[in-house]
Amino acid sequence: MSVELMVWDEPVPISRDQARATYLAVKRTPPVDGEVPDVAKELPGEVTLYPGHVLVSMDLDTMDETSAQVLTVARAHGLVCYDPQRDLVHNVAPLGVYEGMQLHTGDGMIVHDPDLGLVHDVLATLSAQNPFVALVNFGRHFLQVSPGYELEYKEGTLIRTMVPELEEVQAAFNEYATGDRSFLSRHEWAS
Repeated sequence: MSVELMVWDEPVPISRDQARATYLAVKRTPPVDGEVPDVAKELPGEVTLYPGHVLVSMDLDTMDETSAQVLTVARAHGLVCYDPQRDLVHNVAPLGVYEGMQLHTGDGMIVHDPDLGLVHDVLATLSAQNPFVALVNFGRHFLQVSPGYELEYKEGTLIRTMVPELEEVQAAFNEYATGDRSFLSRHEWAS
């Protein structure tokens, strides 16, 4: 079994719905032969060219490692990357304020310097198959959430709180990523 990622250029960040529609439209067209673009030469996995788009296929066993490499190459070239298995789009921007921040998920995804739209969308995937989402600034602080919306924040001392709705979790993660700590005063936290 193989999995896929598709990369292409977009002038502005796009939504997950737009990325999905583009991916599906491109997959309905035949691949093209010809000169391989430089970015395609840098991508790991099996590369298939479509007009203006590059499809990367990879083994399920190496998906996490290969996906990370594809995301790194796409970001370096300013390209959008769509993950149809997770139905997530990786835009180039906007980013959080912490250089080197990492997004970790319970289903194995690790993204360095994730865009804020991706963080928002990933939080909606919390489930038994994806039991946590964390934004980590190694050696400094982190914010994570598990199903049921238990938030944990650590900057020195680990504190926890329960929040009632996904929208509040998404707001807290956005604030954290942008350097705003308003989420800390909106909830009662316990050690």
